[in-house]
Parts: sequence; structure tokens; C-alpha cells
Amino acid sequence: MEIKKLVPYAIVGISSALITIGAFSYAMNNNTSLSDFNLFQKDPSKTYFTSASYASSPVLNPPDLTEAAEKTVNAVVSVKNYSSRAQQQQSFNPFDFFFGDPFGDSQPNQRQQQQQQKDVPSGLGSGVIISADGYIVTNNHVISGADKIEVTLNNQKTYTATLVGTDPNTDIALLKIDEKNLPVLNFYNSDNVKVGEWVLAVGNPFGLTSTVTAGIISAKGRSLGLIRSNSTAPIESFIQTDAAINPGNSGGALVNSNGDLIGINTAISSHSGAGTYEGYGFAVPSNIAKKIVEDIRQYGMVQRGMLGIGTMDLSDEEGVRQYNARNKTSYKTQQGILVETVQDDGGAKDAGIKKGDIITTIESTPVKNFATLSGIIGEKRPGDKVNVTVLRDGSTKNFTVKLKDSKGNTKLKTKDDMSASEKLGASFKELSDQQKVNYGLDSGVVVTDADSNGKLASIGVTEGYIIMDVNDKPVNSENDIEKILKNYKGTVSVRYIDSYGRVYRRGFKMD
Repeated sequence: MEIKKLVPYAIVGISSALITIGAFSYAMNNNTSLSDFNLFQKDPSKTYFTSASYASSPVLNPPDLTEAAEKTVNAVVSVKNYSSRAQQQQSFNPFDFFFGDPFGDSQPNQRQQQQQQKDVPSGLGSGVIISADGYIVTNNHVISGADKIEVTLNNQKTYTATLVGTDPNTDIALLKIDEKNLPVLNFYNSDNVKVGEWVLAVGNPFGLTSTVTAGIISAKGRSLGLIRSNSTAPIESFIQTDAAINPGNSGGALVNSNGDLIGINTAISSHSGAGTYEGYGFAVPSNIAKKIVEDIRQYGMVQRGMLGIGTMDLSDEEGVRQYNARNKTSYKTQQGILVETVQDDGGAKDAGIKKGDIITTIESTPVKNFATLSGIIGEKRPGDKVNVTVLRDGSTKNFTVKLKDSKGNTKLKTKDDMSASEKLGASFKELSDQQKVNYGLDSGVVVTDADSNGKLASIGVTEGYIIMDVNDKPVNSENDIEKILKNYKGTVSVRYIDSYGRVYRRGFKMD
């Protein structure tokens, strides 16, 4: 080709290079992103390969996580929930938003067909072996409503697990399989976990066994309002991480760089329809999980210590605004918890805490928000003492509070000490005169604070339903139910009305 024919091409090439260099120089000198020039238009609907960029900063001296991963994978199991109730219950599960649906919602007809097959699980999650003789911790929502729970180890051995106990208030459950000499993970003191620390999330996302992802702790003491709809007194003080967590990871391990268990992966914050990973996951701190499983193993039930107060989170700007408007007060948004009410039989009143006090510190830890308070109290039992600092009329005051249970007692209980309402997994209140007229009833109680894993939930009774009689005896109060079922063992018959006014009779066995 003649030289003069190459000149136009050379001019175009040189011009393009000059434009690019000029744009780059302008961007660098004016703190402007190259994307502002739209030099490289891409179709956002397509997938593109990524390549190295000088704008990317390399990770300096990342920790070697191979030993932690090797130590963890053998102690994390797959948990399958086989439930006939899943076909019957169509109520909203808040974990579907945060954690997605392991079977995917894009093919609902196919999912319904799968659930009708006994050999197909209705739920899939993970679990962590915490003792060599087969105790496994997982999430309550992973095994909720299960007729059968199946556990598969990393070596592909499969077992039918026994549900030892659950705690919807923390979304923790304890399982047991019949095996010995199993690999275990040790609980680590989650109070010592630091933001910025490297961690691994280990579980079975989308059924992919023994999957390990890495990230850092991005925050502590997070409250999502996630557990509230399934519990009577939720405890949320999550560890937040950017290690990738997806459907199927729930109940799996969050470990530090030494392979110590610092949390139980529970949820992800996701706006995608499938509830897949978009940046942040949340784990129940190991201190809370450890306390729950110890309670279940030792006492057969969870021991809940309470301050005995009603509160308002002063760090919640919208909540403070509404509170001020409702009560004609002028509280400012700040760290701390406002004491709204003080229970007559609670430990706070005994110690001298009053309505209007602002809790600023508990156990030497600054109370940033309700999650901080909830997390610390969640590690305690009735009878434990906690040091509380409050701000009252501009002065700081210190109190030692002896925690009590929901009934105002400091004594630890066992299953034999449980009330009938505790065994049923609900509270009850009397019908109003207007409700009796509306439903044409002479007797009945309204179900409140229903536990999703309680006896009543097992027969489809949930909050707001009306129980007319128990064992063919009319009930008008919680005391009536206590009298009928106190020390009772055998089949219990319940006649109730659902939210649509339909009458049912169902039964279950009381141990």
C-alpha cells in the first residue's frame, strides 16, 4: 500500500489517541471519573469480562485462610427439612426476603409439585457440629415445622436428626445425631470480634456443599427487625459481614482466621427476588448461640433474663420524632435507650430505675442502640446481675439489676416447671364483649405471641385465632387453660376459630 494511502488512517489513529489522552488528563486534573465522558458505552443487560485495572488497590498482606477453611468444612453439615406443613402454610416468612427461597420462586408450580413428594425437602440449610457426640447448632427457621430433619456430613454420610430444642427469639435450634468422634468447632468469645477482622462463611449455598467464602466483619450489633414476627421477645444483635452468603448458608458457620466459631449465619440483606447475595450477610453472635444451646442441653428450655422495662431506642430518628409527637416531649436523637415503662415485678424497679431514665451503659459497654442492650441481656439468665448506668435529670446514676424472667422470678426452670401456656407456645387474653357478639360466642380466648414451633402452631393455630375449648371444656382465660392442662399428659383436643371465622378441631400430644 502506498504511503499516501496510509496517511488518513494515521491521522485518525493519532487523533483518537490524542482525544483519549486529553480526556484522561482532564479527568485526572479535575477529579472527574472517566465514566462521566461515556467514552465506553456498554449494554447493561449483557455480561462482560473484567480485567485488571491500575485503579484497583491490591490487598496488602492478606491472611492465609487455608487452615481455617480446612478446619471448618468438616464440621459444617447440610440440613434438610421435610415438612408436610409447608404445603399447608402460605403465610409470609420474613426470611424469604432476607434469605430467599432455596428452590427458587421462578417456577412455583414445580415447587408445589416437589413439596408434595415425600422424598423432596421443603427447606435446605446448614448446621455446625459443636460436640463430638453429635450436637449440631443451626437456625430455627431452617427446621421450623419439620416432620423429619436430615443431616449430611461433609463425608456424605447422612443421618436422621432429633430436634432437641429451639429458640425463635434468637433463631437458634439444636439438633442431635447418633454418632461419635465427629469434628467440631469451638465457640469463640464474639465480644472480642473486631470490625475489619477477616472471616470465613462456610455452608451449603444453593445445595453446593462445603462452600467457603471470605470477607471481613463490617459491623456489629445490627438489628433488622427480622425475628420479631416469629417470636415473643426477639434478640437481634447480628454480626454483619461482606463474606458472600446465599440461600442454603443459613445455619452455617462464620469463623475467624483461626477457624473459631464467632457466629451462625442467619440472613442476607437482598432486594433481588431470589434473595441472593448483594453485599452483606448477618450472623447470630457465638456468645448468644452458645448460651441458647447450653440452656437447651442443661435445662430443656431457654432461660431468659429480663430487665423488666419497656423501652424506646433514642438512636432511631423516626421513632424519636413519632414519640415526641405522641407524648409532646422533646427528646433528641442520641445514643441510649429511654425507659418508657417499668414493670412492677421486674428487676429494674427493684434496683431503682425509673421511667424517663436513659440507659447509656450496661456492663461497661456503651449502649449505642437497642441491639447493644438486647445482645448483652440475651447472654444472661434470671438471677444474673448486670451493672446499668443511666442519665437522669442531667446526672449519671449507677444501678445493679438482678434479672428476672417474664413472670418476675429469678429461679431457673426446667421443662417440668413450664406452664401450660409455655408448653403450648403462646399467650392468651380474654375475649372482649364485642368479640363475643361478633362471633356469637359465650366463651373463648384470643391467641397472642404465638411461637412458630409451639404445640398450637403444629395444628395451624396462630396469633389472633380464638380458642373456644380445650379437651371439650370451655376456656375464658389463660388460667382456665392452665387448670385443664396442668400436669396433663396425652392427647389434647382444641376447638378454635381462624381469622376468617371458620371453626376447626385439631389435636396434639402433650408430653
